[in-house]
Amino acid sequence: MGTALIVFAKAPVAGQAKTRLIPALGAAGAAALAERLLEHALGAAVAARFDRVELCATPDTGHPALQRLARQHDLMLTEQGAGDLGARMHRALERALQTHERALLIGSDLPALDAPRLRQAAAALDSHDAVFVPALDGGYGLVGLRRAEPRLFEGMAWSRTDVMARTRERARDAGLRWAELPAVADIDEAADLRHLPEAMAATLPP
Repeated sequence: MGTALIVFAKAPVAGQAKTRLIPALGAAGAAALAERLLEHALGAAVAARFDRVELCATPDTGHPALQRLARQHDLMLTEQGAGDLGARMHRALERALQTHERALLIGSDLPALDAPRLRQAAAALDSHDAVFVPALDGGYGLVGLRRAEPRLFEGMAWSRTDVMARTRERARDAGLRWAELPAVADIDEAADLRHLPEAMAATLPP
């Protein structure tokens, strides 16, 4: 049944995407960076050569960049749907696990999640129930599961810096065996821009 990889993304609309970067980059600049990060994430996802790669978007799939990238990479393009982040993540993973043995879900703003690291995460599920790549801000940028586990997602306050710590507690309570790969940076605030790949950083406004 193989591995499905889901890339969670927000449509790169100026004023709505990467809003915490707007003071540094402007609304258009922040949206443009969001689109470049998504392109980077999808490139890594496709290069990992999993059985299925899905671009799962919010608020809908109508943005031209989403349509273009889905066509370019021949991806399944789906909507995240209603609910908080946890509800949407659980729903996407549960759907993927109906047809695949393993499911990974990543954000679109973690440039260090390259193809080798994605394959390493999938391989960890050969001997674990779950796998995570923590984020430096206290959350996580990748979750992978062999079976759907709603307790990892229900009622989580996603804006806090202890998301990964609380997720470990929930995984332990659920009796899951999980693996963690080294933490990576996500690009949310101006201070995070130093973690951009050099080629991407060179395109930023001065």
